[in-house]
Amino acid sequence: MSLASPTLAPPPAKTAVAPAPPGRPHTRLLALDGLRLVAALMVCLYHYTGRGGVVSASWHQNPDLVFPTLSGAAAYGCLGVEFFFVISGFVICMSSWGRSLGDFFRSRVARLYPAYWVALLLVTGASLVLPAVVHAVRPDEFLVNLTMLQQPMGVPRVLGVCWTLWVEVRFYALFALTVVLPGVTYRRVVLFCSVWTLAAVLSTAAGGPWAELVVMPGYAPYFIGGLALYLVHRFGGRLLPWGIVAVSWILGLRMATQGLWRAGAPRDPYVVMLVVTLAFAAVAAVAAGWTHRANRPWLTTAGALTYPFYLVHEHLGWFVIRVLHRAWGLPPWPTLAVTVLGMLGLAWLIHRFVEKPFGPRLKRALKYA
Repeated sequence: MSLASPTLAPPPAKTAVAPAPPGRPHTRLLALDGLRLVAALMVCLYHYTGRGGVVSASWHQNPDLVFPTLSGAAAYGCLGVEFFFVISGFVICMSSWGRSLGDFFRSRVARLYPAYWVALLLVTGASLVLPAVVHAVRPDEFLVNLTMLQQPMGVPRVLGVCWTLWVEVRFYALFALTVVLPGVTYRRVVLFCSVWTLAAVLSTAAGGPWAELVVMPGYAPYFIGGLALYLVHRFGGRLLPWGIVAVSWILGLRMATQGLWRAGAPRDPYVVMLVVTLAFAAVAAVAAGWTHRANRPWLTTAGALTYPFYLVHEHLGWFVIRVLHRAWGLPPWPTLAVTVLGMLGLAWLIHRFVEKPFGPRLKRALKYA
């Protein structure tokens, strides 16, 4: 009998797992800041010259009579919201990479609330001076507006544009609980985009209030397209992310056309599709790295102004138009220019004296709460 130790068989080889593609380091994309301001200006021109209702009262007649050429183009400015959602999907995916759920929550709260609270106070104050700016709300309704939960609570909105913030908050919640909580990876983002796309399509067919509340089929394609475009930017032009972008673009065309075009309406469905296509194409150009030469330092300021400008421009802009045009008799074009520049100036003040000092403080306070 041999005293030598028996030969042990080598352990079975492990099945090879394909590694995730290497990613690019996170860098600020200044061209994206410029696109955000473009989207905000689109919405602004729509509110000032592309629709009737309250703005007609501000101009004392329908805007298409005041601005015959501009009004027709500005009617498509409402698609700036869809443009925002594509950008938001890209930015949220980029900014959440490598962050914990707590970091994600704190960054979103610190980013959204300080400017929002100031905008609420400004618009409410303006409504006391000129009630036509916005319908008066009770104190309890104003307090609910401070939480940004007025829509699910059935409370009147102080800011007309804040319906889009409720859409954004639901997107943040979905993405945070399913992707950020376990950790953002290429595969998790792809799976999230795929499952959400399928859910959006099924909920469109099935309908129901809960599907609309959670799945948001009317807006999902834009966020999903933005998420996939960030994967293109970070990991290169792989087929799967581009496929998700293509499907999101097609579904987005359908949603925008169905939502904005009606028989006899002033919007041409082909123009609607063109604007949505340009929105996707603009963010795709950033994702593919074609805009690096457009990275100018002033675009950082443009991006910083976008959110406060978006919050204050609607109701306060109508207020300024009434004063300048109807009370002081300033002609329409100078009134429009002064109003837009004035809202941009107010946005800079909010950014400089509210967001910059108080956003970081709120973020730090939440960390130790």
